[in-house]
Amino acid sequence: MPSVKLPKKSTFVDMTPFVDVAFLILTFFIMATKFKPPEPVEINTPNSVSTQDLPESNAAMVTIDKEGKVYFTVLSEKDRSIYNEIINDINTSRNLGLTPVEKANYSKTYLVGVPFVQLKQLLDQPAALQAKQPGIPIDTTGGELTYWIQSAKSAFAGQSLKFMIKGDNASKYPVFKNVIEALKKNDVYKYNLITAPEDAPAGTELYKERHKAG
Repeated sequence: MPSVKLPKKSTFVDMTPFVDVAFLILTFFIMATKFKPPEPVEINTPNSVSTQDLPESNAAMVTIDKEGKVYFTVLSEKDRSIYNEIINDINTSRNLGLTPVEKANYSKTYLVGVPFVQLKQLLDQPAALQAKQPGIPIDTTGGELTYWIQSAKSAFAGQSLKFMIKGDNASKYPVFKNVIEALKKNDVYKYNLITAPEDAPAGTELYKERHKAG
């Protein structure tokens, strides 16, 4: 009796549907994820074992780079109108003559590090050209930084506002002291220092607490 040969079934698997699904998932994550913009000024902060998260809203940050230049940033993701209040107050109090377009550009500017006389020019530039800034003038009385802090406090009146200082390891103490003076002139005595996170020293109670689950 002759043997019967069974026809071979194709082992080819059409992967097109899987590729489509993977592409759709990837597209979703790309579109749904909010990427943090690159820091316009490189700051090497001191290390710390602190694990406190930085706020993304209702916060103001003073940055000091390694050359001692001072910058001011307002974080208000939940209420973008805060930026309008701040720049309108600065424009009026310092008589800067900013145009509506320039004032609108302030909300797109991550940090300000120029004297008031150069603010108009800064807000006329695209973000890519705003990296090189001379710093906000500051002295033993707080300098122009005092007015930025004052305007931020006024804009956030009735709300919780956290102040932060982000200083480079190479920055000098006199600059830091002048920043503190600007805060004190606005009755701000509580602020957070931004540091680079590191693990607690091995053997300490904090180290044991953090590694308890491991």
